[in-house]
Amino acid sequence: MFYRTLIVILLLDAFVLMAAVLLQAGKGGGLAASFGGASAGDQVFGARQTGNLLTKVTWWAAGIFIGLAFILQLASSRSSGPTSVLDQSFAPAPTKAAPAPSSDPSAAPTVPLQALPAAGDAKQPDGTKKQPDPATKQP
Repeated sequence: MFYRTLIVILLLDAFVLMAAVLLQAGKGGGLAASFGGASAGDQVFGARQTGNLLTKVTWWAAGIFIGLAFILQLASSRSSGPTSVLDQSFAPAPTKAAPAPSSDPSAAPTVPLQALPAAGDAKQPDGTKKQPDPATKQP
């Protein structure tokens, strides 16, 4: 609850900060005026003007924004969130048990590959060797 309240305050402060910055009038010149402007020395090194209301709101909103962001960062890093798989200790692999026979008649039985007869060793169900079909040509 406290964390969500701080996030809502941070979002409101962000909107106030954006509005204060966008409503301010341009100061004119800036860095470009220091390279050849006639009154550039007065602007860069001149007397400090007192800030108007928007300037003060901007500074206060920026300070609150940074402070809240820092507090929220500390609160989120100390919360009990999901842990990494790498932080967990290794457990021994479970042993694989033999599968239980299925009572489902549609389930096909599995036969290991070693138990299958070779292509030339086809046998009949009674165990006798299968005779070649005379209708097919043998090489």
